Order: sequence, then C-alpha cells, then structure tokens
Amino acid sequence: MSDSLKDKAIFIGAALGWFAVIMQFVLMMQNRVESLTETTIRFFSFFTILTNSLVALYFSVLWYKKPTSLLARFVKPGFLTAITLYITIVSVVYQFVLRGIWEPTGMQRLVDEMLHTIIPIYVVVFWFIYENKMSVAWKSIPSWLLYPFSYLVFILFRGYLSGFYPYPFVNVTELGLEKVLVNSGALVFAFLVLAFVFVGIGKSMKFKTPNNTTPDS
Repeated sequence: MSDSLKDKAIFIGAALGWFAVIMQFVLMMQNRVESLTETTIRFFSFFTILTNSLVALYFSVLWYKKPTSLLARFVKPGFLTAITLYITIVSVVYQFVLRGIWEPTGMQRLVDEMLHTIIPIYVVVFWFIYENKMSVAWKSIPSWLLYPFSYLVFILFRGYLSGFYPYPFVNVTELGLEKVLVNSGALVFAFLVLAFVFVGIGKSMKFKTPNNTTPDS
C-alpha cells in the first residue's frame, strides 16, 4: 500500500477523531446544567472522550511528521496496539452495556456513533494494516493497563468528592463500593484478555505489513 494512501488514512483518522470530540464538547456545552468549569471536568471524565482524544492526537502526530520526542514515543511498536485496545473496549462496553440506556437523535446520534462505532472500527482496520504486529511484545501488556487503571482511580476519587460518576456501572452512590469493585475487576479482565488477543493475532500472522514499513516500525 502506497505512502500516499497511508498519509490519507492518517489524515482521515485525525479528522474523524477531532470532529467527534469537538462536536461532543459543543453539544455537551449547549445542554449543560452545571457551570462551565464543572461541565468541562465532567466532559473529560469520560473514558470515551479521553480515548477518542488520544486517537485523534495519535493520528495528528503521525500526520505532522516532524521529529519530536512525542512522535518517537508514538511510533514505537505496540503504541498503536495499545490505542486500538482502548478504543475497542470503548466500543464493546458501549454496544453491550450502555447503548440501551439512551436514544440520542440528530447530531448527537451521529457523534455518538462516531465515538463508539465508526472510529473504533477505523482504528482496528488501521491497526490490522499498518501496525508492526510481529514486533509487539507480550511484556508490554502490563504497562498498557496503567491508563485504564489510573482512569478508574481518578473517577472513583472525584466521584467520592463530587458525587458525579460518568458511567452507571461505577456509580458507588447507587451500587455500593463492593459492586463497583466487582464491575471494575471485570473491566480490567476484559482489557487483559483483549490485549492478549491483539498481541496473539499479531504474533500468529505470517505476512509482513505493506511495503515492510509502518507508522509503528
């Protein structure tokens, strides 16, 4: 696959990510009932928003192509796999746990589908084509869990202080701490299993990525 097509794929990924995140922020501000500061904090309290922002930043750094320490980190083998893991969990949890609890309409529905369905699928396809999968190490998996674990600690701590929990399955006020910890443990297990799946798929593939070069090579 040509570098020109790869560049277009990177640009599209960045455009999709930023459009969805920015539009969701605009929609949330239009419908806010809390202060501007509180609404902004709540916006960035959603794993969906943080992860889609990470996706947009990833594609943007690749598209910019300037040699920076951030680019060096982003092109290391496994970074794309970690991002793909996170955004896949975003989609899976939404499709099987959260989709039935509300029915967005209009622009909100479009943005909702972009954040939870379209962008995750796009990233998985991009990963399949361009990740240097054979170079992704099993030993990287524990470090990939630091992001979701840190996120969990943050939302539980802030929820304790503010009473706001971004997702119903981590709402300590309604479910109790024990149930929330069980739910959290199930999510951590899902992250772990899916991480092994992605690395295992990469290790089992017999062919090289296109042109033997990738953004993560």
